[in-house]
Parts: sequence; C-alpha cells; structure tokens
Amino acid sequence: MKLLVTGGAGFIGSNFIRYILGKYSNYEIINLDNLTYAGNLENLKNIESGIGKGRYSFIKGDIADEQCVDGILRNGLDAIVNFAAESHVDRSIDNARIFLETNVVGTQVLLDAALRHKIGRYMQISTDEVYGSLGQTGFFTESTPIAPNSPYSASKAGADLLVRAYFETFGLPVLTTRCSNNYGPYQFPEKLIPLFITNALADQPLPLYGDGLNIRDWIYVEDHCAGIDCVLHNGRVGEVYNIGGNCEKTNKDITSTILTELSKPETLIKYVKDRPGHDRRYAIDCTKIRTELGWSQHYDFAAGMKKTIAWYLDNKPWWQRIKTGEYLEFYKRWYDDRK
Repeated sequence: MKLLVTGGAGFIGSNFIRYILGKYSNYEIINLDNLTYAGNLENLKNIESGIGKGRYSFIKGDIADEQCVDGILRNGLDAIVNFAAESHVDRSIDNARIFLETNVVGTQVLLDAALRHKIGRYMQISTDEVYGSLGQTGFFTESTPIAPNSPYSASKAGADLLVRAYFETFGLPVLTTRCSNNYGPYQFPEKLIPLFITNALADQPLPLYGDGLNIRDWIYVEDHCAGIDCVLHNGRVGEVYNIGGNCEKTNKDITSTILTELSKPETLIKYVKDRPGHDRRYAIDCTKIRTELGWSQHYDFAAGMKKTIAWYLDNKPWWQRIKTGEYLEFYKRWYDDRK
C-alpha cells in the first residue's frame, strides 16, 4: 500500500509514520508537510536510512496548494491520511484565519484531488473538541451533535463536515476519526504535558489555566496510531470513529503527576487567567471502534506518562532548541507573513 500522510512532521503524524513503517514492511509513505512552527523533521530523523529506507519520502508543501497536491496524487496512491492542521486553541483565538486556510481550505483541496484521482480511501484525523463541552456526566459518541467552542475546533468541525459532504455528494470513500488528548514523544512544548514537563525540568513556572479543574480524556499517542491503523484498513467508509483513552484527568491532576515524577515542588504551579471559551470537560465513548474493529489501548496513563517523561529526559536537545527560540523565531516570521 502507498500512503500520502499530510502533516507527517508533526507530533501525531510523525508517530503514525514510525508506527506504520515499523508494522508493515511493504508499505510506502509520502510525507507532505509545510514545516510550519510545530512541524519538525527531527521528529523523523533516520527514517530514510532506517525502517523507511526505500519506502519513505518527504515533500515540503502546503495542503492548500492545489498544484502541489495534484502533482503528488498523479503518481498513484492508495490512501490519504490527513493529519495536517493548525491545532493550538490559544493561537486560533489570536488569529483564526490561518486555521481556516489550513484546516478547511486545505481539506477541500485534498478532497477534490482525491476525487479526481480516484483515491481508494481518504482519512480525516479530527478531534473530540468538535463536540464542544460536556457537563459533569456523559460521553461523546459518534452521534453527538457538533458544537465547537473555539476558532480551532470550529475549523476542524468545518473540515469534518466537508469530508461528510464529499461522501454523501460524490461517493468519495472517506473515514473520520475523532480522538481525545494525545501525549507522548515529539509533542511540541506548547501543549500542556510537554510544556509542564520541560518547564519543571528547568524549574520554571507551570501556568495552569483557571482553577485547573478542566477535564480531558488522555490517550498515549501510540495507542491512537493503532486506532487509526484499524480504521484505515477495516473501517466502514462514510463513518466516524471515536478513539479515546478512557482516562479522565483534570489539568491539576496532570500537573501533580508531572511534579511528582520529576520530584519537583507544587510551588512551581502558577494559576493564570482562564482562556476564553475554555471547554470544561471532554470524555469519549469509543465503544464503536472496540466492538466493530477490535481496537484496544495498550498503555494505561501511569505507564504512558512514565514513557513520555523518560523521552523528554532523554531528548533534551530536541526540546531545548525549541524552548530557546530557534523554531519559535521561524514560526513568528511565518505567522507575520500570513497575517
């Protein structure tokens, strides 16, 4: 099988590429990534000379560039797995346009190209944030109405609806997955867990929004990749599959776990003003993927966090270059150019 993976230099995309090339010895992957601030080719260091030798190639390009996408698909592909997205809620509040350009227009360009070139499967990697916020009880299911509360989640919801429309209107064989919060190696240190791990290691404050009691469902990234693999190969076209960790934690719980594992004091916690529209609770019901496709998670939260913290301890140069501004300066220039 020959796959186009978009956004493959990012956190989840790079982990997925490693997972697929490690599992399937006859698969080929083309990685299309625009290398914006969170795209980092170091995430795939040694892939071309290692497990992906002769089976992996990288193309720098934008999924919203019709000519670029069409040129890639013209060579023949079996499936597209679309990870490419602007994904940070705070940045979407500051400038929603970039999120619409990549997450909505980019998805439309990919769908049109998939239709023209008769791609066998198009897979949209989405998020549980499109469902909005839950109360103290209940779970998101695949039939939960979409009700996004941030510009980021609205852009992802728009993309999901486009994917559905291309199935209903044109019969394009599409699949969508919506996952809970991921954690693991290679996650850009602006997100909660890598930010707090790296700040704690440097004895810097851990900025906790509001009262710290916002709840998220957490899943180790390798388990998410295994779920995507199941849906890609065995999912029913036109369907949505939720992938969750069955692991609800408050942000305060996560913070305490990190400080305990690193033997750091609670005095590093700094409560900061909550962000606008901050969803209170997410929780996913992933019965569908378990019963239909036989997926199950391998890592519980304790084991996944130990592996994650160990990775950041063992890979300090990777995140120190980011924290000191080398990659952030690149992003600032890119961001200013697109305003």
